[in-house]
Amino acid sequence: MSATISTVQVFPIAVPLKSPFKTALRTVTTAESLLVQITDSDGVTGLGEAAPTAAITGDTMASIRYAIETIIAPKLIGASLAQPEALKSLIETSIVNNHSPKAALNIAVNDLLAKHYGVSLNALLGGYRQQIETDYTVSVGTTDAMVDHALQLVKDGFDTLKVKVGNQSAFDDVKQVRAIRKAVGPAIKIRLDANQGWQKKQATVAINAMVDEGLDLELVEQPVPAADFEGMAYVTAHTPIPIMADESIFSVTDALRLLNMDGCDIINLKLMKAGGIDNALKINTLAEAFGVPCMVGSMIESQVSVTAAAHLAAAKTNIQYYDLDAAMMFRDQPTTGGITHDGHVITVPDTPGIGVSLQQQ
Repeated sequence: MSATISTVQVFPIAVPLKSPFKTALRTVTTAESLLVQITDSDGVTGLGEAAPTAAITGDTMASIRYAIETIIAPKLIGASLAQPEALKSLIETSIVNNHSPKAALNIAVNDLLAKHYGVSLNALLGGYRQQIETDYTVSVGTTDAMVDHALQLVKDGFDTLKVKVGNQSAFDDVKQVRAIRKAVGPAIKIRLDANQGWQKKQATVAINAMVDEGLDLELVEQPVPAADFEGMAYVTAHTPIPIMADESIFSVTDALRLLNMDGCDIINLKLMKAGGIDNALKINTLAEAFGVPCMVGSMIESQVSVTAAAHLAAAKTNIQYYDLDAAMMFRDQPTTGGITHDGHVITVPDTPGIGVSLQQQ
């Protein structure tokens, strides 16, 4: 492969959501993101995406654009696709932190490479399966609103609900989960995501109260603040429900530290946190060595990076949980192609690359 990188282009997008997305950390009504297109000397293009999530990654639209256009892209021009490891390392070492812009470029490079190899990204990464099953998120709100949303999602074919908690008292969270469980019945799986909204003892009391009531939780995600690794270990040790780390883990180093502490039972891989597909793969391999399965999730992202994440999720045996509903929340898509879904079942494209094309700008 003799092609080199010719251009790196950035396209900002803003797409209204079908309804507001509310968590303990933020409320989103319009999804803002940056699409990145890399074109090589053969005229082949690779597409990536960076979603700003200032409350979690620290990345904003302005900082992402500056990092890509001013810091990283100039170093990529002329780089050879014949040395993909060197190319990816160049992205990773060009700037510290800035995980989302790195993710966008890493996704685009992997899209480009898979197209040159003539295979889907899923096949390039391992090709374990073609379909996965996603949950759908029930945003924070009044109990009536959350119950209504949960019932609609079940009607729409989703059998796993991810319920946001942590923005009020733990007592009120328990009441809301109780109401949702009563409404949807015992067959629907319920996951909780506190988005760092509880403290360790508060989380332990709330989770164990729900266990005692028989609310049948599948898992609880990031119950305590991201930096409280000891708190994560405490909750993991003092509750029978699997505890998943999300915001606590941005890197292999974070994962190793938490895993050595027995600080979680599951790890949520997000491309915007990890800085792309390759770093997410490293975290997954480490987790697998510890006997810890992973989930693949996303921020509020379009079909571009959600499809890339779905390829990753489908490719690996240790990735056993899926939270890839984000693009389904968009009123429209700025691209064509990508994952398709029938209720909760997502099918990954089998065309070369990630299978997403940029619409005419």
